[in-house]
Amino acid sequence: MSSIAFIFPGQGAQYVGMGQDFYENIPVCKQVMDLASRTVGLDIPEICFQEKDKINITEYTQIAMLSVSVAIWKALRERGIISKVNAGLSLGEYGALVASGVISMEDAFSLVRKRGIYMQEAVPTGGAMSAVLGTEASVIEEICEKTEGIVSIANYNCPGQIVITGEEGAVTRAGTALKEAGARRIMPLKVSGPFHSSMLTGAGEKLGEALKQVTIQEFSTPYVTNVTAEYVTEPSEVKDLLIRQVSSPVRWQQCVEQMIFKGVDTFIEIGPGKTLTGFMKKINKNVTAMNIQNLADLDKVTDALGAQ
Repeated sequence: MSSIAFIFPGQGAQYVGMGQDFYENIPVCKQVMDLASRTVGLDIPEICFQEKDKINITEYTQIAMLSVSVAIWKALRERGIISKVNAGLSLGEYGALVASGVISMEDAFSLVRKRGIYMQEAVPTGGAMSAVLGTEASVIEEICEKTEGIVSIANYNCPGQIVITGEEGAVTRAGTALKEAGARRIMPLKVSGPFHSSMLTGAGEKLGEALKQVTIQEFSTPYVTNVTAEYVTEPSEVKDLLIRQVSSPVRWQQCVEQMIFKGVDTFIEIGPGKTLTGFMKKINKNVTAMNIQNLADLDKVTDALGAQ
């Protein structure tokens, strides 16, 4: 019997048409995305399915991504597949929390809509992020500390791929130093802000105010937090972790390693793209990793796991 983790992707995996086959063919998926539309006052299917700029603007990207991921999760649950633990990369944590029974869909949609707006507003200009390929984390941490200005690690994605974030000039200077230190490649990312840096602390504080209105329920399934890469089972810890997550590094590699240590042998990425499945191949090749972003993927996963 497989020990399954559901994992949910973060911002950057979005694309026009994501979730459309689920919306048009599986009633529960349509219900989820329509609920998201009503909850936040946006036409989520239009954002997801039509060629417009909104899908790549943070305040719309986040709610669109979450809506699609939760819709796919509901379709997977209808097939009888359940997880032992859930996790998500950055934004994806909200999908994990819904799957863990901790936050209602309505509250998650409302929170993520606000989160996207707060993050967009926090640093409209002057921030940057770059992926650093082929360098040890310890080297990157040391160079970031020595670099003038605000620059730090945003994401520990997988061995050989770490993202740095901060002030544009500082990120550029750190990138130059890392290249000189032997980094294989420094790849500037097309993002609208320095996510997961101290420059986003204010966005986290605003999110904290919004979280005061949210009821955190008992866990049906544990989740692993990006902030510490530890299992969380206490509802009282969730709000503080979500506030800190906005400006803290995403310890994704460590999250995955922790789940494997605890016995997980099968990871199912639920949502647009297959970024996390790609990371998995570099973190640990001995576990099974599958992704579901379309109906064919859903059939493939349920057939592989023997679900009805």
